[in-house]
Amino acid sequence: MRYSTDWVDYELIDCSSGEKLERWKNEILIRPDPQVIWRSEREHKLWYQPDARYMRSRTGGGRWQEYKHLPPAWQVRYKDLTFNVKTMGFKHTGLFPEQAVNWDLTRKLIRESGRSKVKVLNLFAYTGGATVACLKERASVVHVDASKGMVQWAKENAEASGVKDADVRWIVDDCMKFVQREIRRENKYDIIILDPPSYGRGPKGEIWHLEESIYDFVSLVSQLISDKPIMVLLNSYTTGLSASVMKYIMEDIIVKKYGGKVECDEIGIPVSSNGRVLPCGSSAIWTK
Repeated sequence: MRYSTDWVDYELIDCSSGEKLERWKNEILIRPDPQVIWRSEREHKLWYQPDARYMRSRTGGGRWQEYKHLPPAWQVRYKDLTFNVKTMGFKHTGLFPEQAVNWDLTRKLIRESGRSKVKVLNLFAYTGGATVACLKERASVVHVDASKGMVQWAKENAEASGVKDADVRWIVDDCMKFVQREIRRENKYDIIILDPPSYGRGPKGEIWHLEESIYDFVSLVSQLISDKPIMVLLNSYTTGLSASVMKYIMEDIIVKKYGGKVECDEIGIPVSSNGRVLPCGSSAIWTK
């Protein structure tokens, strides 16, 4: 399993019985996590002293229960990156800390390429963790997400990280339609990052089911790979789409056409109280 040990402002303290106990800088949160099916004793005192807890509803969804007044938003740092976080609907905070290991890898590959300009396409880009990481390496980034609010949030993260004036295009669009237009325009990218949701809707109600759509989508995206490619990164949080399955898809489509190799693994977050690592999805990475 791949994970970063370099977080300071974020800490996964413990996890048990479907929940995880986290520190987001100075705020202690308890959030549900379906991967946590073990029932370890909750010995850490912060289980009983959280600042807020996301309470699921039996009828679906849920709500945050605050035990102290949380700020409407606050910032956490990862190395030289700064992100705005907040408690939002359906248990989220606007950041996936496990992705730090992929930010690090992407930055390393950009530096090692030795190029003055690397073109990056970040699809389903959410609040821009990967976008900001690439901009820090002076890459040129096209950031695409169907949610206008998430793209605005990503802009704020870029500003907080000191790269608001970097070479970036902010696109609010359905990713499938954007890729189809880029193919017609004959645009190409050296790095392509795919972080699709399990289920989602585009800005005009387009429905996305990951397992049904991902093979055809990767086939489309493969047409945007440049003549001197560096990486295609595919992430999944869907339990039905394992790292190996993503590897087979990318081998079938990309390796067959461009050569290179695909590596895959789970990604996770270390648990500070017991030395375990919580699985948080999978990544498959094609490199030339």
